[in-house]
Amino acid sequence: MSSRVIVYGGNGALGSACVSFFKNKGLWVCSIGSQKNSEADANVILTNREVLEEQHREVQEGVKNVLDGVPVDGIFCTAGGWAGGKCTAKGFVRSVDSVVKQSIWPSTIAASLCPNYLRPGGSLILSGWLSALHSTPGMIGYGLAKAAVHHMTSSLADADSGMPPNSFVAAILPNILDTPRNRKWMPNADQSTLFFDWLLGKGRPKSGSLVKLVTEGGKTESIVVNTP
Repeated sequence: MSSRVIVYGGNGALGSACVSFFKNKGLWVCSIGSQKNSEADANVILTNREVLEEQHREVQEGVKNVLDGVPVDGIFCTAGGWAGGKCTAKGFVRSVDSVVKQSIWPSTIAASLCPNYLRPGGSLILSGWLSALHSTPGMIGYGLAKAAVHHMTSSLADADSGMPPNSFVAAILPNILDTPRNRKWMPNADQSTLFFDWLLGKGRPKSGSLVKLVTEGGKTESIVVNTP
């Protein structure tokens, strides 16, 4: 049987690239997102965007139905979105609410899928941000959300987290902001290749690692910046 993966955010820029890449490699792919990805073998469509518990229930039920008892080898959370704002900004609180829903919610739900649907030794990959390792005064909400993802990554790698035995958890930390203008410069093919290698167990850093992705001249280099 071919490998099976879930791409959370499968209709976004990076998520769509991952779905295409994995399909070209012969993998079975389930996409989770606000819209259908026609390349995926199965789709779980998000309709509830306002209540975390209801969105979680929607995803859990959808994934249970499409997997039909067969676990996956990897869960890749590529969902996200950018919002700026100092604490003096008129829309500061709204921007924080937005990025929490776009980054922390999907990461949390992706993690919740692992005990039931990720096979032992499987991979969970989350999406952080390089600048969130430090203060982000002009983008407080975005930095807050991504820093939370970093914390979740190290916590899930702990033996007492409840993750499946021998599972691998990591977060990618791009040095490019996830904005509509920047997405055309993001080397999604390079990231998809890295994800695929990790899925196969190649070049994996220590579980819980934060992996910096530095893009220069259209090429991306991965560097471990933090290990638990």
